[in-house]
Amino acid sequence: MMQALRTLIVDDEPLAIERLQILAGQQEGVSLVGTASDGASALRMVDALAPDLLLCDIAMPDLNGLEVAAAVDKLDHPPAVVFVTAFDRYAVAAFDVAAVDYLLKPVSPERLAKALARVREWRATERGSHKKSQWIEEFWVQNRGEMLRVDAHQVDLIEAERDYMRLHVGGRSWLIHQTIKSLEERMDPDRFLRIHRSKMVRRDGIVGLKHHGDGAWSVDLGEGGVHRIGRTYLHDVKAIMQR
Repeated sequence: MMQALRTLIVDDEPLAIERLQILAGQQEGVSLVGTASDGASALRMVDALAPDLLLCDIAMPDLNGLEVAAAVDKLDHPPAVVFVTAFDRYAVAAFDVAAVDYLLKPVSPERLAKALARVREWRATERGSHKKSQWIEEFWVQNRGEMLRVDAHQVDLIEAERDYMRLHVGGRSWLIHQTIKSLEERMDPDRFLRIHRSKMVRRDGIVGLKHHGDGAWSVDLGEGGVHRIGRTYLHDVKAIMQR
C-alpha cells in the first residue's frame, strides 16, 4: 500500500475548504491532518504537524499563498505545495516558490488525482536533491479549464498580445498573463534572445538571419516563420553569429 500523504488544506473560504476536504477524502492515500483559514495559521500548523502536502489557496488576506509557500520552502524538509485557486494569473509567480502543481477551481477529482501523483513523484525524485534554477524552466498555461505544464525549453517563440504573452510550442500556442520585460528577466539568456520589443525566440531554433536590403534584418525560425528584428536588438542578435 502507498504511504498516505499527510495533507493540510489552506483557504480563507469555508465552502472551499469543505469541498477540498470532500475531494481529498475520496482520494486513495490521503490523510487530512487539518485546515487553516489564513496564511499565518497555516505556517503555525506546518511547524506543529509537519505535513507532506499543502493544498493552498493563493488570494488570501494578509499572508497570501505565495508567501506561505516561500516560507515553507526554506524549511529543511518542506512539504509539497499544490496551489488551488480561481485565478491563472499567478502561474508564473508559482514557479518562484517551487509549487508542484497549480489547480484551478472548481477542482475535479481526476485533476486532483493527477496532482497527487505529481506530489508523490516529487517526493520520490526531487525533494532534498533538486536545486531550483534562477531561470524559468516551466510554465503553467490554461487549457480547457485546467492548468497544463509546458517545458520552457520547448518554447519556440514568445510574443506580446496586449497585457498577455503568447507562448508558441510547435504548432500550438497559449496565453499567459505576464509582461515581456518581466519574462526577459527570468528566461535563461543562454537559451532565449529578445529580438523585438514584443518578441523573444529560442536561440537554438534560429535557422538563420535574413537581410532585407533596407537596413532591416529578420530571424528565420524555419517552420516557426520569419520575424523582423527590432533595430534596438539587432546588435545582440547578430552577435550570436560570431560565437
